[in-house]
Amino acid sequence: SALGDSRPPFWLSRLSARGLDEARDMLARLAEALAPLTAFRGEQDADHAALTRASVVALENLGRAADGGLTQLYAGDAGEKLAELMRGLVAASVPFAFAAAEWPDVMDALIAPEMVKPAQGTDRNIAIWGALEARLQSVDTLVIGGLNEGVWPRKPESDRFMSRLMKTGIDLEPPERRIGLAAHDFQMAMGAKEVVLTRSARSGDAPAVPSRWLQRMLTFIGKEHAAAPLRRGEALLAWARALDAGERQDFAPRPQPRPPLGVRPQHFSVTEIETLRRDPYAVYARRILGLMPLDPVIRDPGAAERGTLFHAILHMFSARIADPRQPDALAGLLEAGRACFAEAALPPDIEAVWWPRFEKLAANIIEWEHGRADAVAQRYAEERAEKTVVGRTGVTLSGYADRIDLLAGGMADILDYKTGSSPSKAQAHTLLSPQLALEGALLRRGAFKALGTAEPSQLAFVRLKPNGDVFEESILEYNRKPRTANELAEEAWARLEKLLFHYADPTTGYLSRALPFREGEADGDYDHLARVLEWSAGGDSEDEAGEA
Repeated sequence: SALGDSRPPFWLSRLSARGLDEARDMLARLAEALAPLTAFRGEQDADHAALTRASVVALENLGRAADGGLTQLYAGDAGEKLAELMRGLVAASVPFAFAAAEWPDVMDALIAPEMVKPAQGTDRNIAIWGALEARLQSVDTLVIGGLNEGVWPRKPESDRFMSRLMKTGIDLEPPERRIGLAAHDFQMAMGAKEVVLTRSARSGDAPAVPSRWLQRMLTFIGKEHAAAPLRRGEALLAWARALDAGERQDFAPRPQPRPPLGVRPQHFSVTEIETLRRDPYAVYARRILGLMPLDPVIRDPGAAERGTLFHAILHMFSARIADPRQPDALAGLLEAGRACFAEAALPPDIEAVWWPRFEKLAANIIEWEHGRADAVAQRYAEERAEKTVVGRTGVTLSGYADRIDLLAGGMADILDYKTGSSPSKAQAHTLLSPQLALEGALLRRGAFKALGTAEPSQLAFVRLKPNGDVFEESILEYNRKPRTANELAEEAWARLEKLLFHYADPTTGYLSRALPFREGEADGDYDHLARVLEWSAGGDSEDEAGEA
């Protein structure tokens, strides 16, 4: 396709014929479950009540396919709120219609003001009640808290406005009556199936006095019979003290797995070498454990997709237009852009931003092509480098070059299109990002079969800026230290050989974040698996010893 390449997706090799059949069956059942909603696709005047009914049917179809069935769909506070909302939408007295494609946004707006509050606090299995509430309800286990004198029962307080004698004269209840009511509440609470009596050992800075009722109970049953419930209480106290003590657990160590040599990768692409240097653990997770990051099912295209799209356009342009000096070169580039945009089928709001940006780029791309066309004998786009053994390691390297221009003198320029700022020129020159330099080394070794054995003349990024600017940025000159393409390529090759020997040692592990990216750059796909936040909080952030 215009946007992809001929390489099969990583998951294809993992699916057997049976697995593919099961995947098709799942997709068929998913399409069947969502059929009530998809039937509205393209409708411009859909009624909200009809869409709500279709959504309910689709949700219930999906619910029936799940293990919990419909009971799980409408379970809990969130399920009850969902059912209430759907009933209200169907029964709304004022119907309104809109394009069916807007239903997700309309539903988002309708759900936004709704709040799901747990009916019984943070945990549906636990409730905190006052004395009257506890008296009126039955539970399996009741915890009576604060059995201290002054709390159970409350200390009688003098009225600031009326004395005891004045209250007696107008038949108001004396303060002591509240002690009797509290005793009644305590007696009712003791009738629960299982009761836990608790009190505070201290009140402020002073020892607390047990409630008179608690003291009388302990006196009545005697020390011998009180020992068993006290032991059960001590077990609970031990758990509580362990939680309060917050015993410090050792942080997870910085992962550095050392798999057997037999399962370590024996082939790399040029794009993986930077990862092998920066975050070897990511290579371990992807290549040895076989864990591949999955994109969210629903997300807007981002910078990665924009880069892929623009690469595809330039690849198609280079394949169709042999000489960018032709009068119709700009029209050919725009036509390639329209074809790739059509295949990408971007959301309208994304295309409305990306297409004008590409149109601004197109004229500058042709101008840049004109500037180098006289020296170029032939252009090669998305040229593949065949597997090549790296020195004496036995490990092979291959890759794709965005663009190789064979010059009239027999040498070649290797160009890499970049729609962002990474990697920087400094990272490429110092071989922290060695992709371009390694492509130069592969070129010298004849890995690009279409070009034969050639010497690299220039290694450069072609920056496609958001404002429409296009400029070529050589990585051979940095910090007043010019290098030739051959020198940089051979140094990258030698370093790679040394790095591969480093990982041919069974004692060498795949360290997490050996050379971390700069602050603000994207985190790794496997940082959560490596528990980076935990081991870095523990202070284990030293750089890896050795070459990596």
